[in-house]
Amino acid sequence: MSNQLQALKQSTTVVADTGDFHQLQAFQPQDATTNPSLILKAVQKPEYASLVDEVMAKTQGLPIDERMDQLIVCFGTEILKIIPGRVSTEVDARLSFDTNATLTRGERIVELYRAAGVDTSRVLIKVAATWEGIQAARLLEQRGIPTNLTLLFSFAQAVACADAKVQLISPFVGRIYDWYKKQAGSQWDEAAKAGVNDPGVQSVRGIYEYYKHFGIKTEIMGASFRNVGQIVALAGCDLLTISPDLLQQLADSQAPAPQLLDVEAAKAKTHTFVQYDEAQFRFALNEDAMATEKLAEGIRAFAADAVKLEAILQAR
Repeated sequence: MSNQLQALKQSTTVVADTGDFHQLQAFQPQDATTNPSLILKAVQKPEYASLVDEVMAKTQGLPIDERMDQLIVCFGTEILKIIPGRVSTEVDARLSFDTNATLTRGERIVELYRAAGVDTSRVLIKVAATWEGIQAARLLEQRGIPTNLTLLFSFAQAVACADAKVQLISPFVGRIYDWYKKQAGSQWDEAAKAGVNDPGVQSVRGIYEYYKHFGIKTEIMGASFRNVGQIVALAGCDLLTISPDLLQQLADSQAPAPQLLDVEAAKAKTHTFVQYDEAQFRFALNEDAMATEKLAEGIRAFAADAVKLEAILQAR
């Protein structure tokens, strides 16, 4: 009998959300995603000490930002030795409001992968879905560099990413859920807001239906899950990136994971095509309190972890 993880793989590409590449073998994901927080956790584990020391020795004398990029590319290169697909590597979140700096950093990361002998079609440059980040991604895509737009919480962000023809978006399920749960306080009904009724799940389903209805090629990868129920409710999504803990829960379960998202069903629904210029995008995002707050919070958190990672590297 197949387990729930195997059942999920029948309709969705499963991606591992981790910088800890030693955990990957057990779950056999197609792709993997990393971010500053995940790399920060990994470098503090003793099994990665020699790898970090090797990178530090090799990059001695370089500016700290270059040493950081060398480290994250080293982790990405090791991950690509294990998985058959792609790895997402994130641009420093402190550049989220600077199009040119994001473009330059993304190109440098790709060059570091190329220097390491990696087929760079297997690398997605991960960028925060601010207006500036989306425009940097547009330019990277035009230069043949595929991108993954992260910290995506709103339909407006998804529309702008589609217009920029990015390779992939990562709408965050769990953080949307967190926001609505916090807002509701004691009025939150966990059972009533579970599964397909989860606000994070509903956000991703809405984007999926819009993209598939209009034949938008950008891939949708649900991310940031809090529980297995959110994952199973999005079975059929292009990709789902899942933490090792939740991957293990799926592997340990014999429950079904039937396909719930379907391209043909999405095409049959009625949708109005939407397009935003910069002012319209900023206003639409501003009208969405949840997305505005979670985007800002996410950038702050990733930036803080980048600073912590720098401190660890400088201490070595």
